Amino acid sequence: MKKYIAEFIGTLVLTTLGCGTAMLVGCDAANGCGYLLTALAFGLSIVAMAYSIGNISGCHINPAVSLGVFMSGGMEGKDLIGYIIAQCAGALAGALLLFGIFGLGGVVDFTGGLGSNGLTGVNGSFLAGLFVEVLLTFIFVLTILGVTSPNFKHGSFAGLVIGLTLTFVHIFGIGLTGTSVNPARSFGPAVVAILMGNTAPIKCLWVFIVGPLLGAALAAVIYGVLESEE
Repeated sequence: MKKYIAEFIGTLVLTTLGCGTAMLVGCDAANGCGYLLTALAFGLSIVAMAYSIGNISGCHINPAVSLGVFMSGGMEGKDLIGYIIAQCAGALAGALLLFGIFGLGGVVDFTGGLGSNGLTGVNGSFLAGLFVEVLLTFIFVLTILGVTSPNFKHGSFAGLVIGLTLTFVHIFGIGLTGTSVNPARSFGPAVVAILMGNTAPIKCLWVFIVGPLLGAALAAVIYGVLESEE
């Protein structure tokens, strides 16, 4: 149970600070610094959580990462289910916190999106958005599997490497899909936004669930082949 609580807390922090920063600084092509600040917020959230809850749960805080670890033999099926439930619950809680801060507190002009992902940068193309999410999640999860492997000799730096990797995939992907690479991070804000009357996120939510899961599965398969002695 402690592992699930840790995953809940970690995903709550990631969603609140990552999506909250995106809401504060804006994510559009005319505001490049907003891209960088949002990318850093997500990346630094991972670094902070990796060195705080990493020794308890491994700090997956992402169903795609948990799937990749499961397929690589790093966790049991019951833990995979428990992790995903905890991660989605944490993302929902984080989105509710954002609604309380921005929607009720009136911090900025509140549009109701709560940092939800979208396909504006790929002209609404579901296929292009799916491809972007598969690619970026593949890179992210492949890195995680590499730096957390027993064969990696610098495991103490794993959290920093993973955080920096999340930052750079966000820098590339924010202008295209808002960068999910994390079904829970997309699920929480989208559900709360929908409950608050903004139905736009529901139209493409499946892209940000299916894409990261496919990317993670592909990373697990390819990394397993690369690391195999055969």
